[in-house]
Amino acid sequence: MNYWLIKSEPFKYSWEQFEKDKVTFWDGVRNYGARNNLKAMKKGDLLFWYHSNEGLEIVGIAQVAKEHYQDPTTEDPNWVVVDVKPYKKLKKPVSLLQIKADPRLQNMDLVRLGRLSVQTVKEEEWNIVMEMAK
Repeated sequence: MNYWLIKSEPFKYSWEQFEKDKVTFWDGVRNYGARNNLKAMKKGDLLFWYHSNEGLEIVGIAQVAKEHYQDPTTEDPNWVVVDVKPYKKLKKPVSLLQIKADPRLQNMDLVRLGRLSVQTVKEEEWNIVMEMAK
């Protein structure tokens, strides 16, 4: 299994709305690095759900429900989406400040590639964040 992090601005699409919807496709990605990460996702992979711009914290875990396919919001074949579904809400959100303060996470994509909307998460990083979330 691989681990990922996806970012959403809560005023546009929050974790709470995601839970109500039960499944959504992850669209609007227009960065080749993020697109390549979407293409690498496999059904069952887990993803941290990160609230960006406001909150700046990991609030939940999503799961890939369907592997990549053409983004229905564009006819450009370069862009893809994946379907994701809620897995569980974190009991204790983990903030960007907490992540940056932990020396074990200094190489995490969230710290190094802050603007990338779809990121890889190494298994060790996943376990550390889960430990922080209790």
